[in-house]
Amino acid sequence: MNPDAAPSLPALPRAPLRIARLRAHVFRYPVKVPVRTSFGTMRDRPAVFIEATDDDGATGWGEVWCNFPGCGAEHRARLVHSVMAPLVEGRRFDEGPREAWEALTRGTAVLAIQSGEPGPMAQAIAGIDLALWDLAARRAGQPLWRHLGGRQARIPLYASGINPDGAEETALRMRAEGHRAFKLKVGFGAERDLANLQALRAALGEAAMLAVDANQAWTLAEALATMPRLAPFGLAWLEEPLRADRPWSEWQQLRAEAPLPLAGGENVAGIEAFDAAIAARVFSVLQPDAAKWGGISGCWPVVQRARAAGLRYCPHYLGGGIGLLASAHLLAAAGGDGLLEIDSNDNPLRSALSGATARVDEGRVTLDEAPGVGAPGDVLGLARSVAKAIDPR
Repeated sequence: MNPDAAPSLPALPRAPLRIARLRAHVFRYPVKVPVRTSFGTMRDRPAVFIEATDDDGATGWGEVWCNFPGCGAEHRARLVHSVMAPLVEGRRFDEGPREAWEALTRGTAVLAIQSGEPGPMAQAIAGIDLALWDLAARRAGQPLWRHLGGRQARIPLYASGINPDGAEETALRMRAEGHRAFKLKVGFGAERDLANLQALRAALGEAAMLAVDANQAWTLAEALATMPRLAPFGLAWLEEPLRADRPWSEWQQLRAEAPLPLAGGENVAGIEAFDAAIAARVFSVLQPDAAKWGGISGCWPVVQRARAAGLRYCPHYLGGGIGLLASAHLLAAAGGDGLLEIDSNDNPLRSALSGATARVDEGRVTLDEAPGVGAPGDVLGLARSVAKAIDPR
């Protein structure tokens, strides 16, 4: 890790913002093929879209992480309406979204402890922050990547969420759609994982970037025993081999013996926690999820620290199209050699709303000059056309 590996990111722009109305909209799409991870199965695809409107009637869109458990979508939307909206509606934030993010984080800190819900609270705030940054960029008449100081709109990406069932077919379908990098879910037993890896390498060729995600499946002993068997496949990284709450000493022991780079960060929350993760020197790839914690206001300093430490920043994301667009703009603004995560599984709440990220060309997408994140003009209409709308109140 080289402190001089990357230039400092610019400071987040500041502009006054007054929030007139904040709304959360819940949608569900019942999938035909469930999405499997080592810890659970998704039988539908929920989404919580945040609509933030200012005094002039301008609107920004964000998204709240709500994958597990499926019933959590409605709960997070209720948190937005009952807890978050009263804290910001009618208020002016002279320094813009970051000031609002700090106010919400500070204003709900004790409640998050008292309720035992720091995660859902932080996720609701993250989605609001994404909506406010979309709104701020729209008011400035700029795409968000440029509003944040980015210079390059073309970014690489990888096909993610490749399930243990039908892995080869999924990877080949994604390659036909323009993808050149892939990530397989593992943690379903060594023999099955290795058979899938062998099939993917044979189908995709040695030149294709291939990574694996264990979704916290293994103990330290299991990870140490499994890693040597993964080494021959030339993997770009091994993601979350251990539970995210295991002590850094275990991760450091794993890293000392790892024959391939380690990745993680989607289940880390808070600046101090990310600082500890970076200081532990275990990850080569850092993957904060801006819809799960921090939005852009919180993740921006984390990305800056990660890049300064020589880490590869690859935003984690596995949800609807609004959060995907925000993650794409954040990666484009941050620069570096990271890749955007694109879910391989059926989810029209992603595909119908994903804008420029749907146009894959030789493993890359090019963000356009539409203001904000470039969400479609009728977000709610499109969402209602492909999924069931649910009133969370």
